[in-house]
Amino acid sequence: MQKGIIGKKLGMTQLFDENGKFIPVTVVEVGPCPVVFKKTVENDGYDAVQLGFSEVKEKKVNKPLKGHFNKAGVGYKRFLREFRLDDCASLNIGDEVKADIFADGDKIDVTGTSKGKGFAGVIKRWGNHRGPMTHGSGFHRSSGSMGACSSPSRVFKGKKLPGHMGNVKVTIQNLDVVKVMADKNLILVKGSVPGPKGGILVIKDSVKK
Repeated sequence: MQKGIIGKKLGMTQLFDENGKFIPVTVVEVGPCPVVFKKTVENDGYDAVQLGFSEVKEKKVNKPLKGHFNKAGVGYKRFLREFRLDDCASLNIGDEVKADIFADGDKIDVTGTSKGKGFAGVIKRWGNHRGPMTHGSGFHRSSGSMGACSSPSRVFKGKKLPGHMGNVKVTIQNLDVVKVMADKNLILVKGSVPGPKGGILVIKDSVKK
């Protein structure tokens, strides 16, 4: 991984390219993200940097984290994420990673937490077919057969059943950076990204170059 940063989804809008083609984009506020901590091969077995994002009041930070931030000499941050960059040596504690690490046309992978959908049945959650709705059928939107009879006398693991839908970690790969607005700490990403407005995102350069 060459680049990585933490961002916040602000919402969606649209742009038009030089040919007048409509492009739906997601507006993401990225950084500035200070380097709070560095891991090294000698101490931790691998190289990585820990970035912080989003200011938070001192009273909302516990004592261990206060010491962590004070040692780095940076302000208190709400979110911390770790990035295994190829060139961690080029970053020092206190350096800031900003939107200008990306450029128009870059390919990125965006990771976030998807919107929660609550408890959902098998039709909505897995796309199952419903049963007959006429001729006295009592089977409409249920899960269907649970499995074999006396042997093995249990439901096999992995059966698609009703349950909590959404609110899971999702990564969308190979998205295009349409525009970088470095002065406003914004990047415009083609298409949609996971999560609601205000959701926290981890943005990395794409592995599918």
